[in-house]
Amino acid sequence: MTPRRTLLAAALATAALSSLPALAADIQARTIKFTAASNKGHPQVMGVEKFAELVAQKSGGKLTVKPFPGGALGPDAQVVSAMQGGTVEMNVMNASLLAGNVKEMAVFDYPFMFNNTREADAVADGPVGRRLLDKLQERGLVGLAYWDLGFRQMHTVKKPIRTADDLKGMKMRVIPTAQYVDFMNAIGAVATPMPYTETYTALEQGAIDGMTNPLLNIVNEKFYEVTKHLTLTNHMYTPQAVIVSKKFWDKLSADEKKILQDAATETAQYQRKVARDEAAKALEDLKKRGMQVHELPPAEVAKLRERAKPAIDKLTAQVGEPLVKEVLAEVQKVRTAAK
Repeated sequence: MTPRRTLLAAALATAALSSLPALAADIQARTIKFTAASNKGHPQVMGVEKFAELVAQKSGGKLTVKPFPGGALGPDAQVVSAMQGGTVEMNVMNASLLAGNVKEMAVFDYPFMFNNTREADAVADGPVGRRLLDKLQERGLVGLAYWDLGFRQMHTVKKPIRTADDLKGMKMRVIPTAQYVDFMNAIGAVATPMPYTETYTALEQGAIDGMTNPLLNIVNEKFYEVTKHLTLTNHMYTPQAVIVSKKFWDKLSADEKKILQDAATETAQYQRKVARDEAAKALEDLKKRGMQVHELPPAEVAKLRERAKPAIDKLTAQVGEPLVKEVLAEVQKVRTAAK
């Protein structure tokens, strides 16, 4: 064989190997159930679908991720139990819902903590966010990444919220965790814990007066059909934790673990952009669909902050003052750099 042909043959062999990395890796054929509470078309589910695509590419088709949108495998709390038992492999959910497993996760739902997504990303992608994901292993879960759902707003069936006092006595659905209950009660409403999958019917039947959600959820779940008033409060930011069953994770080879971790990290950038682009469109969409939009004036937001102080102090004691200070210091770095 001539030197030129030898080089050509070597180049072709290298190209073949690089295009089929899974052949040389320790990867078995596996099917991974990946559930999400939101419906198909929601950026949360689009993230699951992108993740599935990347995992298939990186594993040479050996690892198959099967999405289960719309809470098809049950509410998040039930899914977490199933994951700890090893019957469900993956889920993406509000990070704060994991506070029952790792109490420090509640720091993400600190009221009025973040002014924008840059600040939230700095905490989630920094040492604090990684440390909290790592702590999940003690509770039978493995944290891979944080995705985006957006800032929470308030939407109500009949009575609009134009001032802080308007919340008094209103039955407001909250995520079933202590920090959400404490916050909503502290600002004067009647906190009503309830699984997300039950909320549309509860609003429709008048069992609750309203709830809080990122704009994306209000569009995706068609909450505009049963709530006519939307108040922009940006009172909490909602990062989404991508988690894996530790029982499943421990069966994986190092190559398989790397594929899942890399795919989750890559998907985070895609999913965040999609979620934020869609959120920017959602407000106009909701207006077109007939929702009356109210923007809470700064003075009224200040009242909510003040009324929330007992809940904030309780949450600080729960997660630890050093952690709260560490998060606030990271946020301040971002604010200082932006000036």
